[in-house]
Amino acid sequence: MITYETYCKIIHMHQQHLRVSQIALELGINERTVQKWIDAGSFHQRRNSHKKSKLDPYKDQIIRLIENYPYSCSQLLQKLRELGYQGGATILGDYLSKVRPRREKAFLTLHFEPGECAQVDWGQFGMVNVGSTQRRLSFFVMVLCYSRMMYLEFTVSETMEHFLNCHRNAFEYFGAVPGKIMVDNLKSAVLKRVVGETPVFNPRYLELSKHYGFEIRACNVAKGNEKGRVENGVGYVKKNFLAGLDIHDFSAINPAGRIWLEETANVRQHGSTQKQPSELFKEERPAMNPLPVMPYDTSVTKTARVNNQFRVSFDGNKYSVPSQYSGYLLSLKAFTDRICLYHDNNLIAQHIRSYDHNKDIENPDHSKELMQQRKSAREQRLLMDFYKLSPKAENYYQELSKRRMNPRHHIRQITALSEIYGTDKVARAIEDAFTYQAFSCDYIANLLEQRERIMPQPGALHVTRRQDLLELDIAEPNLSIYDTDDLPQEQEKKAGDTDECK
Repeated sequence: MITYETYCKIIHMHQQHLRVSQIALELGINERTVQKWIDAGSFHQRRNSHKKSKLDPYKDQIIRLIENYPYSCSQLLQKLRELGYQGGATILGDYLSKVRPRREKAFLTLHFEPGECAQVDWGQFGMVNVGSTQRRLSFFVMVLCYSRMMYLEFTVSETMEHFLNCHRNAFEYFGAVPGKIMVDNLKSAVLKRVVGETPVFNPRYLELSKHYGFEIRACNVAKGNEKGRVENGVGYVKKNFLAGLDIHDFSAINPAGRIWLEETANVRQHGSTQKQPSELFKEERPAMNPLPVMPYDTSVTKTARVNNQFRVSFDGNKYSVPSQYSGYLLSLKAFTDRICLYHDNNLIAQHIRSYDHNKDIENPDHSKELMQQRKSAREQRLLMDFYKLSPKAENYYQELSKRRMNPRHHIRQITALSEIYGTDKVARAIEDAFTYQAFSCDYIANLLEQRERIMPQPGALHVTRRQDLLELDIAEPNLSIYDTDDLPQEQEKKAGDTDECK
């Protein structure tokens, strides 16, 4: 027993003058069954041995009713009540779902002239590593409606600046601009959409359209068939390019996508046109609008406050600015590839945009002025500490400067000596050194060291009385021992032995 839906298909095909064999082959049923229902002239429900229900006496009547008019379940329930039906709506609804033929949606194939229109949409494909952070991988697709020429760009964000920048890159890839762009109800394009009313477009998207000279066409809500070309393009990217692709590095995916466009997507034989998109594009490009002289600025401008570490925060990261702008309110322009910071319309800092998280991006030059200020403050404080040591300290520093002796080194060492020997001793040493024109921290150090050296204590003085000295009895010296002629023989012999040895 076939369903009422199958019966309707048989009758429809028969009215289209299809043979019985063709109908049977198409529906996958026996030819005799097809011929039987063609000859029957109407559908009737086969009686089976299932449990009887309150709806059974009315089933044939239901078939007759829905053949004449597509009544709803509630309408049929009311009519059956008039005929005496006492069952519920649930049984009726279940039966209708089995016998009512499904309504096939019919879509008109939209026709476009060369250069008339393009369709755009976003696609998503899992996650990708960016530094130490995982971000959603998105891709932007623009398809020219006449030639099916495609542009593809991968991003890790679908923000306004990326949406606008992808449009600009697509126009530059084609070398021209279509007359219209069809978009879905994306917030980047459409701010408000009410059925029956004119859509409210995003002001930035309107600016882009005026700059490049195209008209924005928003698709109706839940009417995906209106931009079927780009939706098919998104699916084609997923199945033909991304399927099975192991993405290790985000920086490599866009160059790979560009090669795929040139060697596969835009040179294949398209299923609808039966021609290569690149060949049809040769016909379409002359009908498109030329590119403007200047590209559109796709950046997004925000305000940012500089913290006490001369950093501004944006998209989960911190970027440095010159230290003198600490606490200032700056203008931040976010491009897809860089961050620019302005004060009073003057560019003060620029960084490569990071899509990682919790990163501190610093330009070493931004801290140089602060470090110089701190160094100057330290040196000034050192000089004042040196001047406090002695009234002669300032003159001593001037003499050091005249002699080109790196005076800051010498005063730093002398000031450090004051912590060891005390201020008074260092002051005396400076004054003595100035007197002797000795200008050096080494001289001051030696002077202080010598004065601190411990000298041995002198012993008791014993003085002999003069009277004692007068009473001394000194023997007369014997000078004869110095007479060589009277030397003893033994001494002469020793002298002789000595000569022989010589």
